[in-house]
Amino acid sequence: MQTLIRRFENLETIDLEVLEEEIIFLAKNLEILRITDKISNDAFLDAGMIQGGLTTISNLLSQGLKTQDVKGQLKRLKDKAIVLGDSYPELDQLIESMR
Repeated sequence: MQTLIRRFENLETIDLEVLEEEIIFLAKNLEILRITDKISNDAFLDAGMIQGGLTTISNLLSQGLKTQDVKGQLKRLKDKAIVLGDSYPELDQLIESMR
C-alpha cells in the first residue's frame, strides 16, 4: 500500500485518470488476494480503508480541488498505510506483485 501511495505523494499534479486506475487495480487485486487466501479477511478489510481514502481523494480532485488541496489527505493516508504495513508486512509486496 505504501508503494502505491508513494506514486502520488511527490507529484505536483495528480492525474485523476491514473489515480482512478490505481483504485480499480487495488480493489480488484485485494479481492483476488482475499479469495485465494493470500491475505486474511482482516487484512482485506483494513486495506479497504486505503482504497476508500484514495476514492475520497479522487472525488475531491474531480470536484475541482487542486493537488495541493489534497496533500494533507494523502499524507494521512500514507501514515495509515505505514501502520497497515506494520500489521500486515507482506501486503505491500503481494499487491505490487500483481502488476
